[in-house]
Amino acid sequence: MTILEQLRQDHINMWRLLGILKQKVSKLRDGEHPNFGLLDEAVDYMRNYADEYHHPWENKLFVHFAGRDAVLDKVMACCEAQHHEMLKSGAELAEALDCILHDAVIPMDKFTDRLEQFVLQQSEHLKLEDETLMPTLLGIATTVDWQELELELSRPDDPLFGETQSTRYSTLYQQLLSAETES
Repeated sequence: MTILEQLRQDHINMWRLLGILKQKVSKLRDGEHPNFGLLDEAVDYMRNYADEYHHPWENKLFVHFAGRDAVLDKVMACCEAQHHEMLKSGAELAEALDCILHDAVIPMDKFTDRLEQFVLQQSEHLKLEDETLMPTLLGIATTVDWQELELELSRPDDPLFGETQSTRYSTLYQQLLSAETES
């Protein structure tokens, strides 16, 4: 799989997780209590995989292509700023989930708002990258660029969507499988 294919697949996977999180927001808004362990797994995966592997990959792309096109530079700067914002909001959401899982009293409306904001923020970011960043990159990048980046970037093992799933995400993996069979 090429770097670009990997990034696209990561985005497809993130959209799937955001779909699950949107369902959980709806349940919370309806007064139901979702599986908070599942929520924790989804947020943990999105934070760990995206923040430790996916976004650093993208940031290396940004460095590689910096200065080649004014529009691309502007979009890359926006994406990089969003990466920093998402790191913070993901940490805040994870902290709130940890409190819930440890039986701390947290107002559910505030938690739901925070979760919904996280979903919106992630969705807007993916949309910007899918609809603006990737097409712009494709118009500028050469075969040599991709070859150089292939040598520079190491491929992480995806603990949820990779060949071997981490036990940390077993409930989330089962949820994704059951969602596929329902479709």
